Amino acid sequence: MNGQAWIAVSVIGAVFVGLASGRYPPYQVLLAGLAVLLVAGVVEPTAAFSGFGNTGLITVAVLFVVAGGLRQTGALAYFVQRALGRPTSVSQAQLRLVPPVVISSAFLNNTPVVAMLMPVVMDWCKTVGIRPSKLLMPLSYAAILGGLCTLIGTSTNLVVDGLLRAQGLEGMGLFDIAWVGVPCAVVGIGYLLLVSGWLLPDRTTDLAQPLDPRQYTVEMAVSAGGPLVGRSIEEAGLRHLPGLYLMEIHRGIQLIAMVNPTERLESKDQLVFVGVVASIVDVQRIPGLEPVTRQMFKLDSHRAERVFAEAVVSRTCPLIGHTIREGRFRNRYDAVVLAVSRGGERVSGRIGDIKLQAGDALLLETLPSFVENQRNSRDFYLVSRLGFEGPPTTAQAPIALAILVAMVLVATTGLLSMLQAAIIAAAAMLITRCCSEEAAHKSVDWPLLLAIGAAFGLGSALESTGAAGAMADLLLTRAGTSPLLALIMIYGTTTLLTEAVTNNAAAIIVFPIALSTAVGLDVNHMPFVVAVMVGASSSFATPLGYQTNLMVYGPGGYRLSDFLKMGIPMNLLMGIVTCTLAPIVWPF
Repeated sequence: MNGQAWIAVSVIGAVFVGLASGRYPPYQVLLAGLAVLLVAGVVEPTAAFSGFGNTGLITVAVLFVVAGGLRQTGALAYFVQRALGRPTSVSQAQLRLVPPVVISSAFLNNTPVVAMLMPVVMDWCKTVGIRPSKLLMPLSYAAILGGLCTLIGTSTNLVVDGLLRAQGLEGMGLFDIAWVGVPCAVVGIGYLLLVSGWLLPDRTTDLAQPLDPRQYTVEMAVSAGGPLVGRSIEEAGLRHLPGLYLMEIHRGIQLIAMVNPTERLESKDQLVFVGVVASIVDVQRIPGLEPVTRQMFKLDSHRAERVFAEAVVSRTCPLIGHTIREGRFRNRYDAVVLAVSRGGERVSGRIGDIKLQAGDALLLETLPSFVENQRNSRDFYLVSRLGFEGPPTTAQAPIALAILVAMVLVATTGLLSMLQAAIIAAAAMLITRCCSEEAAHKSVDWPLLLAIGAAFGLGSALESTGAAGAMADLLLTRAGTSPLLALIMIYGTTTLLTEAVTNNAAAIIVFPIALSTAVGLDVNHMPFVVAVMVGASSSFATPLGYQTNLMVYGPGGYRLSDFLKMGIPMNLLMGIVTCTLAPIVWPF
């Protein structure tokens, strides 16, 4: 290797150390390494930044917007909630959770899938009395396994496909990886359901609702023609809501107190809930329910653009002594009162009929500007935005699902490329208001995109300086003339780097080495490409190797040893399946 090759190898080695240390965000470490190579003249500016225009990276970015639309409409969470039900054991809960997550992750990037479902699973744990440590790791593993089944299931698959096309080689179709990915998923699910019951920890965590001295009363109406009409309280999932109690039902002039779980809901039923602030916010997200106040006071803005806020009424508020209805609260403040708390306890009576007093705490649905405009107002002592996203626009869930299905169909049939289909789907999400502009911006994982783009530059440096070829020659001296042994070594190298650093960085840096190895052996490059794809996406042994593992690490109360016990056998199983099937599907 020449001097520039040694500089490239040294810098990338330092990048790996920086990533493994965990002291700095991955995108900062990768950008710093790219900057050093650029300043040292090891890589040309065009090559250094070519990754940011790669079709794989752009596709990843656009798919985040598509996932944002599904998240904003609550479509995915709704169907998963319906599938979860009320299991009586941990194994039954895992059996209910894993299949829908695997299927969802096959057609959506698995990182936003876990982000969408984590709150659902956490609430489910509270409801059924199961420790989160028994379900959050299976949630992450199931999302990773589902991501192996299609080209769009994980950003790594798209990135490797982009690298393949950048070399002037034929890219992969949407389901090409499924020949290996689906068997991997089947084997992984079997292992997960078989051993997780006794390998996963039973950490003692508080499943109860966090203590909150404020109790609110909120009224919700059953939407006409919605999914809850005709269902019993038990079937609708309203019986065991954490931190929330269904006190009574108003049906016309009839009052139903001491609600029986078998009571069937009717259109326009008004349900009165009592609970703490976090639970009152959560009930806003239940599909088929809408705040009664929204029938009296309409907000002009799109619901996804609103936020939850809390305001304490001051002594100088002009509405003191008036009911919320009489004071026309919405017209005055452009905000809807969802619930009222007084002295830390619920206020009895219908929300519209409550007379406001100084010190009343109001739970509001409003625009973000309300918080800034009223922060120093004489009408309120305290105004604060709650750390919860606005409620999903569930009425548009069928539209969002139709857009997703159409995207998959046109990409599968070859009518459009994956990038073209994703761009049209993202545009459709925005045009139909399934995804607001603000939600679209927030849904994109910008640090991840920066990390991927920078990693492309590092991989380019390895290739252009000849370092990749030298590493491939070193690997070939150990593998001899056996393509299978070389394939196993490529897979092993990829999966080890993934566990130590990040999946996309490992894939991009190993890819040129894998390609050089295939050229050196004069064999088909596809088994090596698939080995890099699966090896980089199959990170189960550490929380650092994959974003979804890191997301569940803290909430599940896990330790590194938990991932090692569950993940190392899973990694070995994925390696065996991949290295066995890849040469059969794509012969050497």
